[in-house]
Amino acid sequence: MQGLFIWRTRRIKKGVKKPNKNYEENKKLANEVVNIKLLKYKELYKNFGYDLTYNKVTIRNQNTRWGSCSSKKNLNFNYKIIFLPEHLIEYIIAHELCHLLEMNHGVNFWKLVELTIPEYHKCKKELSKIRLHNIGQINL
Repeated sequence: MQGLFIWRTRRIKKGVKKPNKNYEENKKLANEVVNIKLLKYKELYKNFGYDLTYNKVTIRNQNTRWGSCSSKKNLNFNYKIIFLPEHLIEYIIAHELCHLLEMNHGVNFWKLVELTIPEYHKCKKELSKIRLHNIGQINL
């Protein structure tokens, strides 16, 4: 019985994440960059006749995603987005905004993305080669 208690205690301690210093330092900058780009692309899509209204924007420290869009129209972006080249940041922003209208990756979704990012195929391929967990790490 004692071994089970020790195992559970260790497991709980392992599950507690240490604060990521890099995340805290870069979250504010990422928030500014993301919000500026969101306004830019929201306006571009408005010119095409689309109203891309969203509720909340959150900057997170994620291991597997650059961004996401919830059914409640909340947008989430990884703080590591600021370490990417400009064209990839813009692709991610446009991609998530398009999910406000199309919550899938169907043909209509990609047509929406293509309105503002004509070479989205190249961006998508380039982004897939980048290891998210290696971006912006500080060796402590």
